[in-house]
Amino acid sequence: MTKIMKSMTNVSWRQSLKTLALTAALSATMLTTQAQQRSLTPPTLTPLTSLKGIHPWWGARVAFFGDSLTDPRNNGSKKKYWNYLQEMIGITPYIYGVSGRQWNDIPRQAQALLSDHGRDFDAIVILMGTNDYNHGVKIGQWYDEKDTTVYAAVGQPKTLVKRRYRTMSYDAQTYRGRINIAMKMLKDSFTTKQIVLLTPIHRAIFDPNDKNVQPDERIHNSCGEYIDAYVSSVKEAGNVWSIPVIDLNAVSGLYPLINGTTYYHNPHDLLHPNDDGHIRLAKTLVWQLLSLPVL
Repeated sequence: MTKIMKSMTNVSWRQSLKTLALTAALSATMLTTQAQQRSLTPPTLTPLTSLKGIHPWWGARVAFFGDSLTDPRNNGSKKKYWNYLQEMIGITPYIYGVSGRQWNDIPRQAQALLSDHGRDFDAIVILMGTNDYNHGVKIGQWYDEKDTTVYAAVGQPKTLVKRRYRTMSYDAQTYRGRINIAMKMLKDSFTTKQIVLLTPIHRAIFDPNDKNVQPDERIHNSCGEYIDAYVSSVKEAGNVWSIPVIDLNAVSGLYPLINGTTYYHNPHDLLHPNDDGHIRLAKTLVWQLLSLPVL
């Protein structure tokens, strides 16, 4: 009995050593990554080399659609989140975002991608919606419904029954209609590609001149909607179209209504993140994208 107990003790001790070794290895990796992140300073970031071979987006060719937050010509920052993703995880960015554009511009951006690269790329990331809010685009609906008749059977002979039937709403004058139009084109044109939606981030005042004054998100727009409705619709689009959504509005930590110039351009532009803001967006995306495959 003593020998058996001694043998069991030895096995238990060896298992404990293995567990401690594994824990130490994981802790070392985490500490290395955390140390690298602490050393990240604009405008150049340290590549997160510990993620090479692990991160599914490492070295991916990614098309970015959107507005001024993606447009390299916007002067709110020297670099954009996709620049920093390029430095951190080695992506190759294809940029199609244009300042001031709304969701109805996504088909044009998609066509430009198709013309430039065909299908020789890996994924599409879309950050859009803040200008639809600013221009008072009505939210609209995802579906149009009508009556129809179909054969149906549940444990009994089939019979013709009356049911409601819905089809996608493609109303280009509404926000959800615009998203539907864009998603249909993307699904048709790039069926096998990974597409990721990003929700609009929080926004405060933007008043660069007397002819362009945009109140902060506490004020509803000209059609009576707050920014929340546009954020929520992008999240809903994930379920409608089976597309992953990263909720930057919630997880980025950017909130310009308090101490806005920490991460934003200047007191008159609390809409466009500065370099620190874009670095924060990039860091957030690195870890959020870790859970999504590049197909």
